[in-house]
Amino acid sequence: MRSYLDFEKPVAELEAKVEELRALSASNGVAIGDEVQRLEAKAHDALVALYANLSPWQKTLVARHPLRPHFGAFAERLFEEFTPLAGDRKFGEDEAIIGGFARFRGESVCVLGHEKGSTTETRIRHNFGMARPEGYRKAVRLMELADSFGIPVISLVDTAGAYPGIGAEERGQAEAIARSTDACLGLSVPNVSIIIGEGGSGGAIALATANRVLMMEHAIYSVISPEGAASILWRDTAKAQDAATNMKITAQDLLKFGVIDSIVKEPVGGAHRDPDTAIAAAGDAIAEALGSLSDLEGPALRKARREKFLAIGRGL
Repeated sequence: MRSYLDFEKPVAELEAKVEELRALSASNGVAIGDEVQRLEAKAHDALVALYANLSPWQKTLVARHPLRPHFGAFAERLFEEFTPLAGDRKFGEDEAIIGGFARFRGESVCVLGHEKGSTTETRIRHNFGMARPEGYRKAVRLMELADSFGIPVISLVDTAGAYPGIGAEERGQAEAIARSTDACLGLSVPNVSIIIGEGGSGGAIALATANRVLMMEHAIYSVISPEGAASILWRDTAKAQDAATNMKITAQDLLKFGVIDSIVKEPVGGAHRDPDTAIAAAGDAIAEALGSLSDLEGPALRKARREKFLAIGRGL
């Protein structure tokens, strides 16, 4: 069943009329095909116009859509022989970050990513994609393992941020994030990251410090959530829409600033309307990014990665 966001109400009404006419035709045998086609075209045009001019806050809602494909869907469709590995060898397992080894278009890769879950049960199990220290330490372990075997690293980012609970802080959340970021920077193999939904704070950059940073068209990437920024700046979470606009969190803004390298186009209406097409486009973009790095050796990869991040913000 399709789930509509508040700003999609005009499209929802048109598509509801289409379904009503189809049901009427099926029950009464009334020939109304022309009217159905007219309304379908009208709904499609409305959807195209709507998604061509989304505000930053509307993009935030799309990035958080409950039907948007998460890590599991990408892993299932893009990778073969995916073998997840568990545990950080220090404390325990954290299912907010999933990682392991797989084949991507015939080549061995290390795959890491945040998993938010899609049902109440899985969301709780994966802690809504908010990792604890052991999740980032697991990521470091896998990246170092990949580096030792000369295997490229692909990370899929989708988190509101690292988990801020007392236990996580007691076990060194900030240090774990810093270590993961440092591990990304130190890799002697190519690494490519793609923001598939939310890219929130250090919890995102711990996996996204890559040679190539890609971003889905309607994803967001920011130092803090719009609600968090609003509560700090104005002490009013109701101003989240203002915060989203002023923080420049969209893929289009971040490409201009050099924070990301390219935007992966989504189907009309967002990735949640056509997950297969969105995931296929992401796969093509990842393959292209890896291909562009294939001729670089370890020192050159590390230098390019370091210079890429040092250059952000210069000349603005």
